[in-house]
Amino acid sequence: MTYGAPTNAEEVSLRKLAAQLREKKAQVRLFLSHPLHAKLYLLFREDNFNPIIGYLGSRNLTFAGLSHQGELNVDVLDNDASQKLAKWFEDRWNDWGTIDITEDLIKVIEESWAREDLIPPYHIYVKMAYHLSQEARTGLSEFSIPSDLTKLMPYQAAAVKIAAHHIEKRGGVMIGDVVGLGKTLVGTAISRVFDERGYDTLIICRKNLVKMWESYRANYRMHAEVLSVSKAIKDLPKLRRYKLVIIDESHNLRNREGKRYRAIRDYVERNESKIVLLTATPYNKSYLDLSNQLRLFLPEDQKLTIRPEQLLREMGEIEFIRQHQADIHSLAAFEKSTYPEDWQDLMRLYMIRRTRSFIKTNYAKTDEQGRKYLLFENGERSYFPERKPKTVKFKLNKKDPDDQYVRLYDETVVDAISQMKLPRYGLGQEDYVKSKGVNLTEKEKKILDNLSRAGKRLIDFSRTNLFKQLEVLL
Repeated sequence: MTYGAPTNAEEVSLRKLAAQLREKKAQVRLFLSHPLHAKLYLLFREDNFNPIIGYLGSRNLTFAGLSHQGELNVDVLDNDASQKLAKWFEDRWNDWGTIDITEDLIKVIEESWAREDLIPPYHIYVKMAYHLSQEARTGLSEFSIPSDLTKLMPYQAAAVKIAAHHIEKRGGVMIGDVVGLGKTLVGTAISRVFDERGYDTLIICRKNLVKMWESYRANYRMHAEVLSVSKAIKDLPKLRRYKLVIIDESHNLRNREGKRYRAIRDYVERNESKIVLLTATPYNKSYLDLSNQLRLFLPEDQKLTIRPEQLLREMGEIEFIRQHQADIHSLAAFEKSTYPEDWQDLMRLYMIRRTRSFIKTNYAKTDEQGRKYLLFENGERSYFPERKPKTVKFKLNKKDPDDQYVRLYDETVVDAISQMKLPRYGLGQEDYVKSKGVNLTEKEKKILDNLSRAGKRLIDFSRTNLFKQLEVLL
């Protein structure tokens, strides 16, 4: 009842069970004297020759146990044997260590999502908010910021505490705040928090960011080493153990077949390091961009507490396992899903991402004119910019042969760009696919249609971008 996504059929079944329990048609007791794994099913009927029929075996009284799994049961028709099985059952039913949980089960069902009485929508909202924020609240109360890190804004301090909880619980976290919200400072503060717990830090970044991180290391007294990602292949195999690894711009490690990727992953695995991934663009081309970054510290077969519910609802668990041979609670299972809802559920456990609008709504103050701002430690206000698009007009002098815009908008230039084939994005064009007179299967027709439709949009987009680039160059 607390696992997976509920269905209408399950709701009907639970309500029917609750009704039967209330009407005394069924009773449930819990045997606690010692572990009991036996499965015994007794049927009583008005029959002088076989009043009791027993069934013994390995089957659980579940849909899977009765229909799908390779179980074995045997029927017991002998009257004497059946009587002995009935006595065995009664002895345990009436044992001193057996308690009646019928009323407790009724209460559980009536307080669950299968209850008969409708719950006010606001109560559902509050409960969802409470459970979804549980880890954030735990992190906020469990961790504290070093006293000398006074430059942290409240939203940054919250990110540090929540991230620390994720790291402790799951071995890694992704800080995916948008550009300009101070991910570098957040990463620095996380390093300091774990420094107080005996963690030295390794920072892996692009070569042009090494000096920046070295300055942060000096200014904020980090016990850390800064390594250019270009040296990862050469230096990581012989580098000493660092218990915390910060990877700046981790989106550059989307390809798990790359040598740098494997060198970093092997180092993390070998030293059992915890990971902080910093990126403003965690997702680029596909959801695999996310999972490849998570794989730096999360094995594909590690047991997760969630599963891709949307995908499983479409395929069914048994068909999924048959096709993909993967544990439904693993990262590998999520990699088979194309549903955004599944990936949102997964990243909720590993990523902290805030936008400017989120910061503006939840952390900003408002001045007398209604403008939003953040207040720094020294009392200085930092206002959120208000974007107001403006139209810039210019005149074209067609008589002037040196007018750059006349030359740019010349029919020759426009026609040249419009007629570009761009085969990389247009594999479905007639120039490259000769389908006339060819009998295509429905699957092949669908693939070709998708190529044509998607390709046309990409070609138009690329032509427009090229024209804009020419305009910028002018």
